Amino acid sequence: MTENDYQLAWGIYAVSALGCLLAWFYFTGWMWRYVREPLRVIVAIMLFTPTVVDPARDFYAPAIAITVMDLLFKVSNDAWRSVADLVMYGAMVFAVYLVFVVIRWLLTRKKRSGLREAQRQAAEAAEQEAAETALTMQQMLELERDSQSAGLVARR
Repeated sequence: MTENDYQLAWGIYAVSALGCLLAWFYFTGWMWRYVREPLRVIVAIMLFTPTVVDPARDFYAPAIAITVMDLLFKVSNDAWRSVADLVMYGAMVFAVYLVFVVIRWLLTRKKRSGLREAQRQAAEAAEQEAAETALTMQQMLELERDSQSAGLVARR
């Protein structure tokens, strides 16, 4: 395999894996977010994790493909190395994903508390306005008498 063939094969695989990942995004779109996102992360890890095939020439291949080929054909002992690569990359990606989840949780919690505070202030303002506008009959008569007496004073 020449260098051009190697690059071409990886290019074709990258486009195909991206298509598979987009199809997986479509198929998991109906799920609850806390199930959907980890499943998407797992599939992305499985599709895009490389492993060394030939250490002398620095040739890599998709780890899931090497694992499946070694298990089906029992050709060599590369399955354990590719599984180890999958686990290592998976642990790193899930650590980053968990940091993302915690940051998102903190931001939504802050946003919700801000919304609750704004709703509470709006409710207090509405109560205060309702208390001011809900005059008793006695208060209305007093206001009318005051306005009439002010009108009489203004006429003189």
